[in-house]
Amino acid sequence: MDLELNGKVAVVTGASKGIGLAVAKELAAEGAVVTAGARTTGGVQGIEGVTPFAVDLGEPDGPAALVDDAVKRHGQLDILVNNVGFVHPRLDGFLSVGDEDFEASMRLNFYAAVRATRAAVAAMTPRGEGTIVNVVSVNATYEPNGVVIDYGVAKAALLNLAKALSQELGPKGIRITSVSPGQVATDLWLGGEGVAATIGDATGVDAGAVRRQAEAGIPTGRFTTPREVATLVTVLASPRAGNVTGANFIIDGGLLQTL
Repeated sequence: MDLELNGKVAVVTGASKGIGLAVAKELAAEGAVVTAGARTTGGVQGIEGVTPFAVDLGEPDGPAALVDDAVKRHGQLDILVNNVGFVHPRLDGFLSVGDEDFEASMRLNFYAAVRATRAAVAAMTPRGEGTIVNVVSVNATYEPNGVVIDYGVAKAALLNLAKALSQELGPKGIRITSVSPGQVATDLWLGGEGVAATIGDATGVDAGAVRRQAEAGIPTGRFTTPREVATLVTVLASPRAGNVTGANFIIDGGLLQTL
């Protein structure tokens, strides 16, 4: 299937590894011209069709600088993928999570997307077309989890923002959708400071055992791969999904049992 992305100009945030890197690769493989933003860009060096852009997306002017660079290079912006984010497991309960923890999570998981979206919409509106895809999480609404309470709150805000913006931007030719992964085989879950290792250290259990326990609760019996998430993002970014907006697509191996 031709996704009709050849020559489209895309920006991906948090593109140095994991889901963001997979998205950048998939978009480029479909012919898009990608600007990949991250604090460190070693992971995206040398990928055909992908231009690295070093930027701190947690800084107020970082997301706009990333979008502006893509527009200056290519004269337009067709696709924005808001992927950047982080999670820090909170194992000591709500009273141990201070304002600064919520603020840090909101800054990267929500405000970075708000700022990138604002810059993208400004670039897309004059042309009357564009697509924004947010990488959210099942923790946003369907599986709230106190261990990642600040992360879930930030992702819930992003999901709500996308739904609201779909009403305003639809008449302007700009679509906005969300993808909500469950557990994904990335450093966020499986890295040295990821969820599995953090829970394992706190409970005296091997990180591998934590992963196996998590997988046991997934009907498919495994974590989603970054490429599987990237494939869904790429399809939603395509003109072939041209009347899809405001929707949230779950990719979790059947973890959630609610409609």
